Amino acid sequence: MPDIITEFMKKTSLPLDEPSGESQGLPQPPLAWEPGEDAELIDLPEPPAVQLAPVDLPKLIEKRRTLRRYAPDPLTLAELSYLLWATQGVKFVTPRPVTLRTVPSAGARHAFETLLLINRVEGVEPGLYHYAALQHKLAVVTREPDIAARLTAACLDQPHVSNSAVTFAWVAVAERMTWRYGLRGYRYLHLDAGHVCQNLYLAAESIGCGVCALAAFDDRAVNEVLGVDGESQFAIYFATVGRREA
Repeated sequence: MPDIITEFMKKTSLPLDEPSGESQGLPQPPLAWEPGEDAELIDLPEPPAVQLAPVDLPKLIEKRRTLRRYAPDPLTLAELSYLLWATQGVKFVTPRPVTLRTVPSAGARHAFETLLLINRVEGVEPGLYHYAALQHKLAVVTREPDIAARLTAACLDQPHVSNSAVTFAWVAVAERMTWRYGLRGYRYLHLDAGHVCQNLYLAAESIGCGVCALAAFDDRAVNEVLGVDGESQFAIYFATVGRREA
């Protein structure tokens, strides 16, 4: 086993060698990225936003398959709202404060921000967007015409990144987790990513869409495209979404 892996497992094992920020009395990091005052915001329909037929959960789980090829039909804004709510929707903000969301997270830290490469959503121009979870709105990051090509290249030229209706990119804000759990929090970030993406798979399946989870990407390149530093904030997981072909 490579030394770096041995060292990671040792440094993140309990008990930890270093105290957490919380145990040192340091202030809690912000619960979420807040849109800037000049941000262009798009209202999303109230969650869950779509009318769903009665769901047979065992059948839904059995039917779920990874899908890399999609029909050219766009998603509706209501469907995108539903998928965002299912993966990072805020149900309640407690007095502590922490956010209680539609997915589990270690200590309710919810250390992810959702960025979206929107290719085909009704009423939304293609581009890169941020999901402002506390407001349940979309904030425009960039509509540069080459953004889909740049992100696809950074994801090792996997064509479903730009052929999807929407590509989800989850960015980990490390301090939000390590403030409570120290270095062990890096283990929890990866566990939490699985919770989020599984919700996306099942929610997408319930509206006739498919998903492909994606962890093969050039870390430095995707972080640059997404505008994060790659250390305190970094891309941890991607997933493409689109309608099933007839």
